[in-house]
Amino acid sequence: MPASAKKSRSQHSHSHDAGAFVREVSEACDQRGLRLTPIRLRVLELVAASKLPVKAYDLLDDLKDGPGLAAPPTVYRALDFLLEHGFIHKLESINAFVGCHHPGEAHQVPFLICDRCSSAAEICDEGVASLLNAQARDRGFTPAAQTLEVHGLCAACNKAKSP
Repeated sequence: MPASAKKSRSQHSHSHDAGAFVREVSEACDQRGLRLTPIRLRVLELVAASKLPVKAYDLLDDLKDGPGLAAPPTVYRALDFLLEHGFIHKLESINAFVGCHHPGEAHQVPFLICDRCSSAAEICDEGVASLLNAQARDRGFTPAAQTLEVHGLCAACNKAKSP
């Protein structure tokens, strides 16, 4: 594989188009026979609209302004549904959620999380997950899930701190 193709696959960028993301998830639900209830849809829209990872209680606060009752169990059930079907990711180290850049396909991806601005970048490189799975299998370990989160400073924050 040419170096340029390898780079574009592992380092391609994603535009933040919340509407397109919600439509893609809605289509995936239709194709899979899943029910995207109004509360699930609203939670998805809020996650999609956020440019930064969003915490469950922030979602709850946003939902209190809308119609219907928004209680913590309701929000967590909606998040569980979206997680289970691969439409969002949970960033365990900061207990927050982000939309998945590839909601139509099952995958596990590492994230780069900026400790200054709280941005999170999904690394779309199957090689990372494959390497971790291979290392686990070599040790007789059967992986069930992966959570790889790298903390540090994003390029913008690095640039801002430079004189």
